[in-house]
Amino acid sequence: MEVKIMEKKYIHTENAPAALGPYSQAVEVNGTLYVSGQIPFIPATMELVSEDVQEQTKQSLENIKAILTEAGYSLADVVKAVVFIKDMNDFGKINEIYAEYFTDTKPARACVEVARLPKDVKVEIEVIA
Repeated sequence: MEVKIMEKKYIHTENAPAALGPYSQAVEVNGTLYVSGQIPFIPATMELVSEDVQEQTKQSLENIKAILTEAGYSLADVVKAVVFIKDMNDFGKINEIYAEYFTDTKPARACVEVARLPKDVKVEIEVIA
């Protein structure tokens, strides 16, 4: 019987917001990176970037980029994304910004409207690379 050993590496960077709870920014397991949902906080101040949904989308994706970079990955390595949004009416505005980040490679994706997000933000994005 073969025994598989999982190799876990916990990723942390000061270039993305600190975790708001008992979780890691990302965990790499056997060559796959799982990035926790990123909300649109400015890492240095831990404050919301703006009330504008497009600015929030951009900041969430910048936070994801910072975590990917720290782990040795890029947006081109992302294979799956989940976008949580407060209002499905913002879907088009969010997609405009999202498309600027995923140009050549387009990961599989789900987009879900939720009742409430942490700190009452309008968007949260998680990825797998």
